[in-house]
Amino acid sequence: MVATSMNINMNQISSSLPRFGLGMAALGRPGYINLNRASVFDKSNININPNSNSNNTSNTSTNTSTNTSEVQQVRSVERMQTQANDVIHTLFAKNNEKTQSQSKFQEMSMLNLPWLDCARSYGLSEKFVGDYLKDNEIHPDQVYVSSKWGYEYVADWNVQLEDGKPHEVKDHSVENFLKQIDETISHIGEYVNLYQVHSATFESGILTDSKVHEALGECKKSKKWSIGLSVSGPTQDEILREAMKIQLADGSRLFDSVQCTYNILEQRPFDALVEAHNAGMDVIIKEGMANGRVFLHEKIQDAARSSSGGDSYSIDQIALACILSQPFNGRVLSGAVTSEQLESNMKALELADKMKASGSEEALLLNDIMMTCQIDSETYWKDRSSLMWN
Repeated sequence: MVATSMNINMNQISSSLPRFGLGMAALGRPGYINLNRASVFDKSNININPNSNSNNTSNTSTNTSTNTSEVQQVRSVERMQTQANDVIHTLFAKNNEKTQSQSKFQEMSMLNLPWLDCARSYGLSEKFVGDYLKDNEIHPDQVYVSSKWGYEYVADWNVQLEDGKPHEVKDHSVENFLKQIDETISHIGEYVNLYQVHSATFESGILTDSKVHEALGECKKSKKWSIGLSVSGPTQDEILREAMKIQLADGSRLFDSVQCTYNILEQRPFDALVEAHNAGMDVIIKEGMANGRVFLHEKIQDAARSSSGGDSYSIDQIALACILSQPFNGRVLSGAVTSEQLESNMKALELADKMKASGSEEALLLNDIMMTCQIDSETYWKDRSSLMWN
């Protein structure tokens, strides 16, 4: 487990929360923008070939030609839920293994709890998670659950839509918040620990809408949920800094956490994330694999090839460890869609410990990768916008 510093009171809360979780964006719906996703799913069986990884591909194609009716059959609601259950089960099993060696403090914290991250727009992610937890009689204190509101899923369980129609529609109004929180409650209400604004932007009005702020504050007070926001785009840092200024009537900060895109390619938000961490905010990192694009970078390919023996690490482990090693102490979400992918991703925690050791070979590797792989933020998001749903 990654070491945490417990001598900074403002960061004790985030340091005691799960460090590694499972994001449901790619499991809660049939289509997503991860590279080569279509080739991962076997057409005759929803079980995914462990040797094929939508997060681990050298195929630069963002779309695989498939028969639409066959894809719809393979990725039916029932089959996707079965796949989600398999991966969630693995998450619980791996976290149970960690609890056997936990410290006294960890026994009293949420550090080793399985963590699941949903959203209203991730298809049926909340239903899948809620069904799994209830069917397996998981008590709310045995799991950490976060979700998001602000986007509505409108793809009607289709992988691709014609004429460029959107899969999600954003609405950050107070009316939509009240509608979507009721929907969330119906599926996972007793389990929610953190509720987040999905993809806050200047344009959506969420940063200046006092009615929404009041509603979020009331939610925090009445339900005892933490309140956060996720950010996307080349101005993530600016949005975060503006969000940090928003206060409730009692003078307390509205947002307890931020979920931000940060990886070896997109590093612009670094300073803002450090500021948020130092201010006591919970920092969550999404898209750590850049939707599979990190696997196309020659530097990290070389790093994986160079590691060998008992200390050999795969590309996904190196990329995620680089995030877990950052001074903003970010908690990281995996986008795994198979148990094999998740188990591999979780080994990044071990490598991150080594990267944090000053002067170690792993620390030198961390610095080399972060300096070599970073690209311009505008370019990163332009490239992301061109990814096809598949």
